[in-house]
Amino acid sequence: MQLDDSLSFDLGDETREIFSPNGLLAKSLEGFEPRPGQAKMATAIADILHQDDPWGHEPELGKKLAVEAETGIGKTLAYLIPAVLSGQKIIISTGTINLQEQILNKEIPFIRKHIDPTLEAICIKGRQNYLCIYRYHQLVASPQIRMFRNLPMEELQKWTDKTTFGDRAELDWLPDNSPLWREISASTNQCLGSNCPDFSRCFVTRIRKEAGAARILIVNHHLFFSDLALRRYGFGEVLPRYESVIFDEAHHIENVATRYFGIGLSHYQIKDLIQDIERQNEESVGDKEQEKAVGISRSLGEQASRFATIFPFEKGRFPLQNFIEDNFEIWQREADILASRLDTLADQLEIVALRYESWKAFSKRVMDIRSALKQFTIEPDDSYVYWYERKPKTVALTASPIDIARDLNQSFYNEVKSIVFTSATLTTGGNFKYFFGRLGLDDSTKSLTLPTPFDYPNRTKLYLPANGFPIPSDRDFFQAARQEIESILMASEGRALVLFTSIKAMEYMYRSLSNHLPFPVFMQGEASKHKLLEAFREETHSVLLAVSSFWEGIDVQGETLSAVIIDKLPFEVPSDPVINARIEKLKKEGGNPFYDFQVPRAVLTLRQGLGRLMRSSSDRGILAILDGRLTSKAYGRIFLKSIPASPVIREIDKVHDFFEQQ
Repeated sequence: MQLDDSLSFDLGDETREIFSPNGLLAKSLEGFEPRPGQAKMATAIADILHQDDPWGHEPELGKKLAVEAETGIGKTLAYLIPAVLSGQKIIISTGTINLQEQILNKEIPFIRKHIDPTLEAICIKGRQNYLCIYRYHQLVASPQIRMFRNLPMEELQKWTDKTTFGDRAELDWLPDNSPLWREISASTNQCLGSNCPDFSRCFVTRIRKEAGAARILIVNHHLFFSDLALRRYGFGEVLPRYESVIFDEAHHIENVATRYFGIGLSHYQIKDLIQDIERQNEESVGDKEQEKAVGISRSLGEQASRFATIFPFEKGRFPLQNFIEDNFEIWQREADILASRLDTLADQLEIVALRYESWKAFSKRVMDIRSALKQFTIEPDDSYVYWYERKPKTVALTASPIDIARDLNQSFYNEVKSIVFTSATLTTGGNFKYFFGRLGLDDSTKSLTLPTPFDYPNRTKLYLPANGFPIPSDRDFFQAARQEIESILMASEGRALVLFTSIKAMEYMYRSLSNHLPFPVFMQGEASKHKLLEAFREETHSVLLAVSSFWEGIDVQGETLSAVIIDKLPFEVPSDPVINARIEKLKKEGGNPFYDFQVPRAVLTLRQGLGRLMRSSSDRGILAILDGRLTSKAYGRIFLKSIPASPVIREIDKVHDFFEQQ
């Protein structure tokens, strides 16, 4: 249901005044420019959050609004200000930690200073992001500490003494993949709960207490849906009760919810359990029942390794049911033995837990693993797709819901007052049909589309190769694409982000280009994302080649990023078990999976990639898509209708002309 512009808003009046040309933002926010789209979005959100009823009726639950706010709208303040003015306890759920930190460290202080001095807001992350004081003391007192002598342990000690919340993000010197953090983080599996000797000082307990008092809770989608899954299955909760939810970067919701509404079991999960049991046993050497538990756990580990070896060693995701049908006897035998070892360990841990409270957590972990294994050995549920993933050091089994719409409608939508979905990319072909369908949003859901205020027609060009250019399935596509990319990069003098749909294509292009170009070429994987972006920004005339996560969330303003080049339309591989199951479901329902599912998903990804170019009103540059299907296939029109209104050029000489005119 498209938003009715004639609606009058009560809460909206105050919101509209704040965003007006002479309002509070204009007076207090440096560099503020009144934007009609921002004001319209803020007023619409104020309306959906407004709950006052002069007749005293119970407020309507499950009011929903979807807002596509393209780059430059200023959507963060547009939803934060009405959220604060509403007086409700509201969850702000984002797709990235960067956005969480921006909200907490930039927008919230401004709102607290100029709008609501009493505002309590807090950013809540997953438990693994916080220090466990008990585990830290265990590590420092154990011989294992020698493994980390190359790290500044004195700095760590100083930090533990002064930190308020024990947030890992405060340790900017600790590498992302440091094994140290795994040893001292407050993961659920190792938590002793109220039995912990450091419970009164626990950072997780402290953050939850603060969250209970806060009105604005900032989380990411993973934590939100982890909490929702726990509530759904009656296993408790991570987040305090809330009234309304605002999802930013809402285009990620289906993928994240699929993960947490599913069931998983991995070889690594069992190995991790065994290591923790052995570590716990080291603290009380000589207890025979504990020693027996350790022996049984090692036997379980041996069986888990044997179980993992029955799966092919080819890396990737594959349908589990096909594997079971082809290898039923060995699957049944090894799964039964694994289940038996888990049962034996569970029985022994119960004996130990009667003597030592700290061992109770292990019993729960074993039962969780046993329960998950059972889901893969009974008659499969048609509403789930079962698959396994072979990684270099582990095998993981997963059961994923084919359709999350039912789960969201049953356990979420009607449990809160209001829900706002927003992102720069929610529509495909100019409508919300795909997004609404995937999330089970009905016709009562209001929607608002706000185009970017950036001047794409006059500040950008869209380069598409001339007719006859090879399509991606042609043998000579890579060579032709390499020549086009090199020509564009020479015209732009570097200053470009080149996005690929596969690691193989990226690595091929890196080998082909790095020695032929007169400026630095960086490639994803050579260093951390942060360091790559830092190097790219500092070296104005450079090129960054990337895949996956670099298609979105990259904000590089100015001439350093003057061209975004995409090798081909980002269609997902249909052999992925979850994607394939959703395609098959659409077929059975009489739909057209290609146009109803695959094309819209590719459109949203393409829009995110192209959105890396214009990050401010002064930016300008070239967008290039080297996929002839945009002009040779009928579905190409859907893509062209969905992307920025940049004038199309088809000759490489015009790319040179564009940059020469700068």
